[in-house]
Amino acid sequence: MKKKSFISVISHKEKEENRGSVEFQVFRFSNNIKRLTSHLKLHKKDYSSQRGIRKILGKRQRLLAYLFKKDKVRYKELTSQLKISKAQIKTC
Repeated sequence: MKKKSFISVISHKEKEENRGSVEFQVFRFSNNIKRLTSHLKLHKKDYSSQRGIRKILGKRQRLLAYLFKKDKVRYKELTSQLKISKAQIKTC
């Protein structure tokens, strides 16, 4: 999913570039996770990338837990759009 198309989906009639929103941050973290996962399939012993992906997973997990507490409807919409399962989140 491209950045601009996702920004327009989550904008909620606000500015088009709402890059501070929880949804956009989770989207960016998910893209980084996908990119690093494909990198780690080729370079299995790249321990710095493994550490980086664990840090990003933790940040995304905390943001999703915050969104779950604040607004469960937005949380469900976001997880369905990004196809994030509860097994990946490990919270809630």
